[in-house]
Amino acid sequence: MSSEPKKTVRRLALVAFALLGAGLLSSCQVRPLYDNEGQTAARLGAIAFSEATSRVEQVVRNRLIFLTSGGAGEPAKADYDVKLQVSSNVTKLLLIDSSDTARAAKVTVSATYSITRNSDLQVLKSGRRSAVALVDYSIQEFANTRAVRDAENRASNELAELIRADIATALSR
Repeated sequence: MSSEPKKTVRRLALVAFALLGAGLLSSCQVRPLYDNEGQTAARLGAIAFSEATSRVEQVVRNRLIFLTSGGAGEPAKADYDVKLQVSSNVTKLLLIDSSDTARAAKVTVSATYSITRNSDLQVLKSGRRSAVALVDYSIQEFANTRAVRDAENRASNELAELIRADIATALSR
C-alpha cells in the first residue's frame, strides 16, 4: 500500500514535467531570419555598391553583387547604396630566426560599410567586419605570392558573406 502513493506522486511529477517541457517548447518559434514574404530578397536586389579602388575590394564587391542580386547584377535604379572600403593585411607567422623568413602567414581582409536608403538618405546600418585566411609559405617566391592572393580571395568571399548577412538583417526590419 505504501508503494501506491509513491507511484501516484511519480506519475503526477512526470505529467507536470512533461507539461512544463511542452510549455517551454511551445514558446520556441522557427521563422526565417530575414524574409518578409520575399520583401528582403527584393530589397537586396535593389542595392548599388560603391566603386572598388583595389583588387581585394573588387573581389568583395563582385561577390556582394552576386549574393544580393542572385546573379542578376546591379540594378539600373537602386533603392539603396552601400559604401564599401576594404583593406588587406598580411602578417607573417612562424619566423625562422636563422634566415629571417616566415613559414606561414595570416591574411586579414577588413571592411567598413554603410547602407543608405536613397529615398530619404537615411543610413540604415554601418559596421566593420573582417575575415582571416591562413597561408603556408614555400621556398618559391612566386608560390608565396600566389598563396597570398588565393588567401585574399578566400577571405574576401567570406567577408562578403558576412556583410551580406548584415545588410539582409538591416533591410528586413
